[in-house]
Amino acid sequence: MSQPLPSHNAVGKVPTLKEPQLVEGRDGAIWLLWLEQRPHERGRTTALIRRFKAVDNPVTELTPQPINLRSRVHDYGGGVISADVLNGELLLAWIDGQDGCLWRQDWALPESTEEAPSPRMAPRRLTTPGAGKLADGLIDRSRSRWIGVREIDGRDQLVHVDLETSDQEPVVLHQPADFAGYACISPDHQQLAWVEWQQPAMPWDSSELYCAALDPDGCLGPPRRLAGGNGVSVFQPQWLPNGSLLVAEDSSGWWNLMLRPPGTEQWHRPWPMAAETAMPQWIYGMSTTSWTGEELLASVCVDGRWQLNKLSLDGGTEAIDQPFDDLAGLRALNGCAVAIASNSHTGQGLLELTLYPGASVAWRHRPAVDAPLDQEEISIAEPLWFSGHGGQRTHAWYYPPSRPATGPAPLLVKSHSGPTAMARRGLNLAIQYWTSRGWGVVDVNYGGSTGFGRAYRERLNGGWGAVDVDDCAAAAQALMDAGKAHPEQIAIEGGSAGGFTTLACLCFTEIFRVGACRYAVCDLTAMAEDTHRFEARYLDGLVGAWPEQRALYNARSPLQHADRIRCPVLFFQGLDDKVVPPEQTERMAAALTANGIAVDIRLFKDEGHGFRNQSTQIQVLEETEAFFRKHLGLDALPEPTQKCSP
Repeated sequence: MSQPLPSHNAVGKVPTLKEPQLVEGRDGAIWLLWLEQRPHERGRTTALIRRFKAVDNPVTELTPQPINLRSRVHDYGGGVISADVLNGELLLAWIDGQDGCLWRQDWALPESTEEAPSPRMAPRRLTTPGAGKLADGLIDRSRSRWIGVREIDGRDQLVHVDLETSDQEPVVLHQPADFAGYACISPDHQQLAWVEWQQPAMPWDSSELYCAALDPDGCLGPPRRLAGGNGVSVFQPQWLPNGSLLVAEDSSGWWNLMLRPPGTEQWHRPWPMAAETAMPQWIYGMSTTSWTGEELLASVCVDGRWQLNKLSLDGGTEAIDQPFDDLAGLRALNGCAVAIASNSHTGQGLLELTLYPGASVAWRHRPAVDAPLDQEEISIAEPLWFSGHGGQRTHAWYYPPSRPATGPAPLLVKSHSGPTAMARRGLNLAIQYWTSRGWGVVDVNYGGSTGFGRAYRERLNGGWGAVDVDDCAAAAQALMDAGKAHPEQIAIEGGSAGGFTTLACLCFTEIFRVGACRYAVCDLTAMAEDTHRFEARYLDGLVGAWPEQRALYNARSPLQHADRIRCPVLFFQGLDDKVVPPEQTERMAAALTANGIAVDIRLFKDEGHGFRNQSTQIQVLEETEAFFRKHLGLDALPEPTQKCSP
């Protein structure tokens, strides 16, 4: 590569695509809706629509400024839009990020390909401000209402909202014991299925599938538990047109799909596989499986790579030939499908597929932003398997430097957040920023990560701050042993749970020479006593029962062992963070400073848990690299003489 990738082309430029949906217009045309979270608009999220596979047709923004789509349920949100077509018009309902209310607007969908959708009414607020946090809704067209989740007074509720009435209070449909969501309504509108879970379990630890009859007035009958629970997790229930109920569950050790035909109490597992067809339910709005009109389409993860499979109801499985191995948000309708997709060469975009009878599939993909790199300049992720904690086989993605190196290179170890997330293989320009500057990068799928089965995910149970630490250190050691990483130039960075792992690695290993963390968990005791409701009991599984095992919490907390960190650390923290209070970061930085450690701390008054603003993202990347270079004694690279497109 002739020049390093500029920071403004690496971060803060690419919108994050979310929650694609397909709807059918009056003339049978398929329309594609999706969300874009835009860093250049201070992280504002908006809804867009255009005709399916008509990438050159006009795109209409359905929720222009100042509308910002955002749900704050469980503080992570998701599931902010619901859409349906009634009498040829699009009904769009959304959660507004400013007032937290449910809003509605109708749009005419034209038959002409030359015309764009047009509003049929002004936006109308359906719920009153202060009526709780809403998310994860569906349109019950037979009763003209929205059904979704409300979080209020420390509990979730399934509620309904009349679509014809303004400024109303949501009506409780069902009161679960604790958490709930992912509701779906049967094709005949006579049954509702949903998922529940209770603390201390997280939904990927143990969750239950419930179903109840809907009477003519829309009230729910007595709920019946159909699956899950007792250490089994369920994901994304959905009804098939014939009345069968489909759900992913992991009693086999893998999130596999099972089917319950109408009129029976028996579940069938037509597609057993050592692969995942689900993801941890941190947010609402996720989808990995959808009905095409003739068969199922499923996103399947094998060893950290996603693929698309067609599943026939007789148990047949057929992989779809397409080039993308990082997939999310799968939706299908009438032989059409869409997913958010990327691969090592191509950034995130909407993958649109037409599924013809037989095996024929046509696809089209356009990245949200064209990559500012030629393909030969991109560092391609290589699978790295190594011996991790307890000698267990552990996975990471290694990106070699794209600038020529004469020997072992500086290495950046990335510890992902979650900690149940996964290091993905899609094009990540922030990683390319480092490899274009002569660094190797290893993105570690430490024990606890998703994509490798339940046993891999459960390695972290009781072991947070030990398993993840050993795995990150072992990944770096494997690359040093291979002569790819310089032993005196090993850095580590991470955010949230990854920030905790970063600090724990600096405390409890000798490999790393410098670290940077964003909104990091610094004190496990403080988190156990003061965090948001969704994760209030998460540490019971990750560390141990609280407060009975307080000593273990102290033993694992970086703040309690700040004297063991002997290298420079850079901190970034949003002052509006409800998950990790800023006071944790400030105390950690102060403890290191008191010990004579070189520390920098950056506080952002308009940021929460996860940085949404373009300027923040650029500043974090640039200052991290400058901090690492300074403290590792690396010469700064010259600024590019020819800037990539701003």
